[in-house]
Amino acid sequence: MKLVLKIVGSLIALLLLAALALGGWYLYQKQPVRSGTLEMAKLSAPVSVQFDERGVPHIRAENQTDMYRALGYVHAQHRLFQMEMVRRLAKGELAEILGPKLVETDTLFRTLGIRAHAKATAAQMDMSTPANQALLAYLDGVNQYQDTHRSPIEFDILGIPHQPFTPEDTIAVSGYLAYSFAAAFRTEPLMTFIRDKLGADYLRAFDIDWHPEGVVTAPTALSQRDWDGLNRIAAISQDAMALAGVPLFEGSNAWAVSGKRTASGKPLLAGDPHIAFSTPSVWYEAHLSAPDFELYGHFQALSPFALLGHNMDFGWSLTMFQNDDVDLVAEKVNPENPQQVWYNGQWVNLTTRSETITVKGAPPVQLSLRRSPHGPLINSVFKDSLGDTPIAMWWAFLETENPIQQAFYELNRADTRDKAREAASKIHAPGLNVVWANAKGDIGWWASAKLPQRPLGVNPTFILDASKGEAEKPGFYAFMFNPQEENPARGYIMSANHQPQPSSGVPVPGYYNLPDRARRLDAVLFNPKTLWDSKAAQALQLDTSNGYGRRILQNLLPVMQSVVTDPNEKAFMEPLEKWDGNYTTDSIAATLFSQMLYELAKAAMEDELGEVQFKNLLSTRALDLALPLLVADPSSPWWDNKNTKATESHFETVRIAWSNTLKHLQGLYGTSLLDWRWGVAHTVTHGHPLGRQKPLHLLFNVGPFPAPGGRETPNNLSNPIGPAPWAVTYGPSTRRVIDFADASRAVGINPVGQSGVLFDSHYADQAELYIAGGYVPQHLSEDDVRAHTESTLRFKPAP
Repeated sequence: MKLVLKIVGSLIALLLLAALALGGWYLYQKQPVRSGTLEMAKLSAPVSVQFDERGVPHIRAENQTDMYRALGYVHAQHRLFQMEMVRRLAKGELAEILGPKLVETDTLFRTLGIRAHAKATAAQMDMSTPANQALLAYLDGVNQYQDTHRSPIEFDILGIPHQPFTPEDTIAVSGYLAYSFAAAFRTEPLMTFIRDKLGADYLRAFDIDWHPEGVVTAPTALSQRDWDGLNRIAAISQDAMALAGVPLFEGSNAWAVSGKRTASGKPLLAGDPHIAFSTPSVWYEAHLSAPDFELYGHFQALSPFALLGHNMDFGWSLTMFQNDDVDLVAEKVNPENPQQVWYNGQWVNLTTRSETITVKGAPPVQLSLRRSPHGPLINSVFKDSLGDTPIAMWWAFLETENPIQQAFYELNRADTRDKAREAASKIHAPGLNVVWANAKGDIGWWASAKLPQRPLGVNPTFILDASKGEAEKPGFYAFMFNPQEENPARGYIMSANHQPQPSSGVPVPGYYNLPDRARRLDAVLFNPKTLWDSKAAQALQLDTSNGYGRRILQNLLPVMQSVVTDPNEKAFMEPLEKWDGNYTTDSIAATLFSQMLYELAKAAMEDELGEVQFKNLLSTRALDLALPLLVADPSSPWWDNKNTKATESHFETVRIAWSNTLKHLQGLYGTSLLDWRWGVAHTVTHGHPLGRQKPLHLLFNVGPFPAPGGRETPNNLSNPIGPAPWAVTYGPSTRRVIDFADASRAVGINPVGQSGVLFDSHYADQAELYIAGGYVPQHLSEDDVRAHTESTLRFKPAP
């Protein structure tokens, strides 16, 4: 018997070893190839790819076409699943691999018209231009990798079929990029509801007007069914990116300092675009070089042209313009013909197209998508919440030429200020601030977008009434009227998603961020005693303070001090009374303030708005702007709770909010203030699409990490306004600093790692350094690249 048991035990051990060996072999086949020699079709000459200590490829080719083909290949081997997900999200094809729960998301994106627009645009492209030749070479590299290698693990788990990547996919992804800035879906219905259902007194708490001085220095007849449908669209638009795991673009910092303000005497450029955190992160770093071209760039999935980049001569960063390039339009329907709407003084026919959504494990879904002259009807496809008034969406992305690929092809080569300006003028949607500098001494900023002309007096913060002509647009302003600045006398340019002050005087409606982050950056940059260098720029990118807390507390604390009488509760107020507005990980005041902010908004506003509209408000920038105005206005009608017979004052509502703040935090962390530190309550996790399903989160997600910073601090590790604990949703997607005295010494950081391949050594190797505020070199010179090469992959032309 003992012998039998030994034999059985040995067999089990062998089976386990065999299973482990097979599992290891399976995972090994999924890993990126970074050494050896591979054949590649259509190459005209050999290409070498040197991978540095972070897995960044340094691609050296004899010509640009081969260079872009190699880029597509190495990009795909690190990020193929990300490429697949972002194109499926943009084109409305997620339900095909994720099942019925993604039908609504697909329906929304089909309704937006990104897929149809991409197909029509791709059919008209002149493929002989240098930019389009580069795109075709890049996509061929992506497809060659996909055709010759094992699928990523995620493809196996989800059963994703291989499909070639096309220019249509690249155009669709640019549409997703444009969509991700559209705050209109959440904000315009909400603001219209407040105006029409609650009245002008309630609007007083929202800062909705254009400020001609800058920030650094009539009802629509919508039914309840209409509001329900719009709320549903707002919720779907908010959840879409979380379901797909594709990063959402949110905000950003960038500044350029002229040589007269730097220690080196040459311009310095710093930038950190704020994007939703995910695994993998949005940017893929690569250094490209050919005899007539060199660039260290940050690339987005399915685009061969860097959205951020630099070389020895010039560089640029981006922030989000936040201009309002989406208008929601309440159409007037012909009572005699429901297929007609009022447009330019006459009844015109709606157009219709049909599309089919393939659904994994379920029958396909047929869509009939209608369009008015103002744009697609966004509330006509969800039949169970169909309203009485068709709502159209006018979107600059669909209404402009928008040669954004050409724009970035040129920006990747913009070694003079004139070239950079010309490239920036070709960005129509989404609106982007291009902050640029060169080694010759120039700095510049262009707010790049095709800005529509709107009728006088029309505020696009609200749903526009088509019957009154509010939605008509006679044309677009010339680029020269956009906000912009070149080589200003003060010696620096700063962009932080705040409302700009155009010298032309043309107002630019938008959903701008709080001015506090911009004011903090501006105050530090303005100091004439500072001679800027890389270390000083890094310190400012990592700054965790702003004036927002003090702006609110200067009016809120006196009320709290008068209504809080219990000695124990007064002791809990002490951190707030001494707070300097700094969101360090050991700050107790930051935790108290953030919870109080939510409780105050909830106590004041949820009763009027209802649960759904209040949830929408929490996801808008409108609330950030409203709260300082609310606490400064003791006569605001928001203070009264409509659900009680008594009329509450601001004193009573503040007392309730403070009591709920303490109750919630004590329930989470106990009664000791030492356990209420910001880093305990405020954490960042880089989530993977498959990490939404337990226990896969243990494999695919990275984190959590205690996170400093907060909403609208320069180190903008931001969380939504809501109850503790707070999961950071977005923040600096990279931090870059380039001193053009020697751009080969540029530094940066990736929030997670260069690779999106599970178990790769570069999957999460930068995550801890990132959250600690570390930076790493971005090797540019030939000597530095050679010194830091860990492995070399060579491509040779296939016979």
